[in-house]
Amino acid sequence: MTRPSRQLFDVYFSTEAMSEALGDLARLQGMLDFEAALARAEARVGVVPASVVEPIVRACRAERYDLDALSHAVADAGNSAIPLVKALGKQVAQESTEAERFVHFGATSQDAMDTGLVLQLRRAVALLEKDLAALGGALAAQARRHAATLQVGRTWLQHATPVTLGMKFAGLLDAITRHRVRLGELAPRLFALQFGGASGTLAALGERGAEVAAALAHELGLALPDVPWHAQRDRIAELGAWLGMVIGTLGKLGRDTSLLMQTEVGELFEPSAPGRGGSSTMPHKRNPVGSAALLAAATRAPGLVSTLMAALPQEHERSLGPWHAEWETLPELVSLAGGALAHALHLVRGFEIDAGRMRANLDITHGLVMAEAVSLALTPRVGRAEAHRLIEAASKRSVTESLPLREVLRQDATVAEQIPATELDRLLDPAAYLGQASTWIERACAAHDAVRAPQELP
Repeated sequence: MTRPSRQLFDVYFSTEAMSEALGDLARLQGMLDFEAALARAEARVGVVPASVVEPIVRACRAERYDLDALSHAVADAGNSAIPLVKALGKQVAQESTEAERFVHFGATSQDAMDTGLVLQLRRAVALLEKDLAALGGALAAQARRHAATLQVGRTWLQHATPVTLGMKFAGLLDAITRHRVRLGELAPRLFALQFGGASGTLAALGERGAEVAAALAHELGLALPDVPWHAQRDRIAELGAWLGMVIGTLGKLGRDTSLLMQTEVGELFEPSAPGRGGSSTMPHKRNPVGSAALLAAATRAPGLVSTLMAALPQEHERSLGPWHAEWETLPELVSLAGGALAHALHLVRGFEIDAGRMRANLDITHGLVMAEAVSLALTPRVGRAEAHRLIEAASKRSVTESLPLREVLRQDATVAEQIPATELDRLLDPAAYLGQASTWIERACAAHDAVRAPQELP
């Protein structure tokens, strides 16, 4: 039986680079890299003869193994390391029967699988960090470019007060920067060796266990944990939680983009391309297909994260079931994050923005979005309660009689007496009521600049 190399929705929900990093071949190579490094480390310490290293290392190439046969053997073995170590032993024995005796010496299946996974994750997380940095750069550029592009703010999906498009980009940028900082903090905990032997004591290696562990961590470029973590899965859960937050943040981008693309709004659009976002029956359609992918990922991610959290209470020194639940869950979550980041990058870099429509929508309520500004200016002169009553009444009349708020206010004797016409014009100008929007943009961009270069992950 031939295993499919690609599934129908892979390109939509992931990337080719991420699929390679998380695929079966990479998983197999991760375990084999552990076995090769173990042989080198044990020879360096003097636990195994130096002569056995090269035959073991030469056999630790994933392309030499039958993935189909291994996958079927997993069903009986209960994990992937048991049949792989058997197959590795047979490969090594063809060259050296002596070397075959020292394959996987002193290790256990979970050591190979967990450390192999960490090696996979190191590659995959580097891809995520690279795309996060690129997304941050694209958002910073858009924030600066549209620092003065007026747009109505929306709360509870209703018009609120004016904002700028740049400020909206800055808000997302700030979240992306925090995710990058979090990743830098969790990486040293995540990229840690797993090596404990049968029950975590390394008893099979006697007094040399700690020395071998240190040499093995050095060989693989991984942190050496204080204690083996077979059944303490906080490292995995922490990565899962981080991935869930990243995907959720990107889901907000998809949500806002799709809302702004609605026909009745029409302020911002995904990049266009032949055949992109079309309908099978309606030639005029321009569907937000990138946003759909972001929202789909954000819908799927919480369930995957919860599975990793549910797997934390593992039994004793090695788990039955909860550990197994991680095997497909975590790669799926990482893959979704990679795909979501690719979609987000494409959107942010190529957004088509209609500033004229943004201004038209800002004015659609004939000045009502500026009611707060007038009310606040009136408060010191007539008191808060009276100011609120006056502007609320004027707003209701503006809606009922389809009159601009400026006209209604000029007809109100109290308002006209307290606020001169020139001041009223200023109060009703959306560009004059942006508060600290420009400051937020500057701060978000400065924070991004501080971590502009992709962080060096262990």
